[in-house]
Amino acid sequence: MNDRILLVDDEPNVLSALKRALFDEPLEIVSVTSAEEALVTMKNQQFKVVVSDERMLGMQGSEFLAQVKIEHPHTIRIMLTGHATVAAAMKAVNEGEIYRFFSKPWDDDNLKFAIRSAIEKYDLEDENRRLLATVKQQSLEIKVLEKRFPGISRVEKDSTGAFVLPDISNDEIESMLVECEREFG
Repeated sequence: MNDRILLVDDEPNVLSALKRALFDEPLEIVSVTSAEEALVTMKNQQFKVVVSDERMLGMQGSEFLAQVKIEHPHTIRIMLTGHATVAAAMKAVNEGEIYRFFSKPWDDDNLKFAIRSAIEKYDLEDENRRLLATVKQQSLEIKVLEKRFPGISRVEKDSTGAFVLPDISNDEIESMLVECEREFG
């Protein structure tokens, strides 16, 4: 997946300023002018990061980010606001589990760093999910093999570090390998 981010703000000039700030970043940037439009866009495309304004016509940013958390839990969420109140920040953090909170006007370098960090966080968590799925699949395969061939997962090594399967003949090992290849191959 590309480093695709979604910018959401009901003010086109803010979206333009964000795009200018991120111009030299290797990002695929999609921008929309409402939370409702963003939710529709997110049904058709996957985003690593979404950056949303808090105060928008229709749905507020904190409500939108809470909805993103439910529908797209792996997407990293960042909020921008020109009207930073403690209540808005608390609501955004608690309901939308946002990664970062920026007040307008934002510092371009800090915003770039936050987006880079958010993409890195997304990539690491995605890799962790992939590895966990692989480990779960391998564990299931080992359980199936152990059920079919009791003791097959018990491994011993000799003094040179070579694996020893003392109670299984070479013919039995060959037979198991052929069957495993047929089953999982």
